[in-house]
Amino acid sequence: MDVDADRDGVVEKNNPNKGSWKWGPNGHGAVLLVNCDSETTYKKTLDSEVDEINKVSGDTLLNLFLLPEHKLLKLFLKDYIMVVGTDMLTEEVPYLGGKTELAFFVEGLRFPDKDFDGLVTINLSLLEPCGKGFPETPIFTDTVVFHISPWIMTPNTLKPVEVYVCSTNDNYTFLKSIKNLVDKCGYKLKICYEYMNRGDRWMQDELEFGYIDSPHHQFPVVLDSPRDGDLQDFPYESILGPDFGYVTRNALNEKVSSLDSFGNLEVSPPVTVNGKSYPLGRIIIGVAATRGRNMTQVVQDFLWAQKVQEPIALYSDWLVVGHVDEFMTFVPAPDRKKFRLLLASPDAGYKVFKSLQKKGHGEAEMFPGLPEVISVNEILSDKKLQAENRYVQNCIDWNRDVLKKELGLDDEDIIDLPILFKVLEEKTGPRAVAYYPDMVNMIVLGDQLGIPKPFGPKVNGRCALETEVCSLLEPLGLKCTFIDDFAPYHKLLGEVHCGSNVLRERSPFRWWNLEL
Repeated sequence: MDVDADRDGVVEKNNPNKGSWKWGPNGHGAVLLVNCDSETTYKKTLDSEVDEINKVSGDTLLNLFLLPEHKLLKLFLKDYIMVVGTDMLTEEVPYLGGKTELAFFVEGLRFPDKDFDGLVTINLSLLEPCGKGFPETPIFTDTVVFHISPWIMTPNTLKPVEVYVCSTNDNYTFLKSIKNLVDKCGYKLKICYEYMNRGDRWMQDELEFGYIDSPHHQFPVVLDSPRDGDLQDFPYESILGPDFGYVTRNALNEKVSSLDSFGNLEVSPPVTVNGKSYPLGRIIIGVAATRGRNMTQVVQDFLWAQKVQEPIALYSDWLVVGHVDEFMTFVPAPDRKKFRLLLASPDAGYKVFKSLQKKGHGEAEMFPGLPEVISVNEILSDKKLQAENRYVQNCIDWNRDVLKKELGLDDEDIIDLPILFKVLEEKTGPRAVAYYPDMVNMIVLGDQLGIPKPFGPKVNGRCALETEVCSLLEPLGLKCTFIDDFAPYHKLLGEVHCGSNVLRERSPFRWWNLEL
C-alpha cells in the first residue's frame, strides 16, 4: 500500500514510515480529511453519508487493497464504487497478478473526539489458498496510518474572506453600516434574510467558522452550535455546499445554556508560552467558576480533542449572557506579538469620566438624544454602580491573569477599553451586562474595526469615549468605525460582534508540523 506519508501532496512508493504517525516538520504519516461537505445543493446530504462519490478533490489517494479496523472511513475504487465502509469493514478483492495496481480513494467519516484520537490504521493481507478444507494463509501484509485533519479555528489576525450578518425588521441602519464597512474593505457580504433567520439576529452565536487541511486539499467547515435558535437551519441549508463542510455536536443528557452559543468560543492569534509554540493560536471558552452554567461537555470534548489549538477556559458565568466576547477580543498590531488583547475595563471607564468631570464637563450627557440620558456627574455619584463595577473589574482581572499566563502576555500586550457594566438580579443571582454599548464586542476586518457606538458624553462635538478608544487603537494603524447598534442589538444584550460573523483565510501554518 502506498500513501502520501511524507505529506507533500503526492503518493510515493513504499515509504518506510507509512505505517506510523509522527508530528512535526520532520514527521510522517498520511493526512485524511472528513468528507463533510456536500456536492448536492438540493436536498443536501453530507458526502460522508453517501455511499458513492462524484469527485475526489477532498479524498485521499491510496494504492492497493485495504482492510480497515474502525467505522471511521470509507474506501472507493477508481470507479467511485464503495469497497468498504461503516457497514462493511472487510472485503476481498481478487489479486490480478503481476504488477497490477489498484487506486483507492479514502474519505474520513469522523472528526477527532473524546473517544477517537484521529488516527486510523489500515491493514492489507494478501492470502494464498492452501487447498480444500484449509484456511487461506497470508503471504504478505502491509499497514498504513492516517491522521484525520482536526477542525481548526481562525483568529482575528487572519485575512477576512466574507462577512455574515442577518437582516431583521428593525436593523436596517445597522445593516447599512455593516455593508458600507465591508464594501470599503473589499470583502464579500452574505446577508441572511428573515425567511431563514426568523428574527434571530445572533449570527455569531449560531455558528463558528473553521477549516480542515491536508497536503492535497483544504476547505472551510462551519461548526453549528447546539443553541438551535431560529437561525438553526442556516448553517446546514445555506452554508454547507461543495467544498464547504459542516459539523455539529448535539447535547445528549445536558441542558443547553447561553454558554453554548459561540460568542463564547474564540481563538487567540499564534503565541509562544514558556518556550512552547502555539502557531495556530489557542481556543478560548467561557465556563462557570464553580457551580453555574457551563458549555456542554460534548462541545468541550470536541474542542479539546482537536489538539492543535489547546483550549483555555475563562470565567464568563458572571455575565447575564455569559460570553467571552463581552469582555475580550484580539486585534492585529505591527509590533511585539503582532496583536493586542483588548479587555473591557470599568477602571478605564471611570478614569475617562473622572477626567471629564475634572475638566469641567460634569454636566456633559451620556446617551445624548436618547431616553436614557444621564450626566457625567450623576454617573460618578452613583455608589451602587461603582460597587457593581468593582465586582466586574475583579472578574475581568481574574481572566486577565489567566490570559497573561496561558498566552504568555505582558501588560504591554493588553489594551484596556473604557467600558462600564451594570448588575442585574437574575433568578440564579446577580449577573452583569454592559451599561452602554460594549466597544470590545467589535468586528475585526484587517485594519478596519467596526465598533459599537457608545453614545458617550460629547466634548467639542465629539464623543469622549470614541476619542479615548481611537487614541488607544489608531497608533497601531487601526481604523475605527463606530456603528450604531443601540436599539436592535445593545438593548437585547448583544453588540456588533454578536450580530455578525467572519469567514477567514486558513493559517499558512500546516497543523501536522506542530511539535506535540
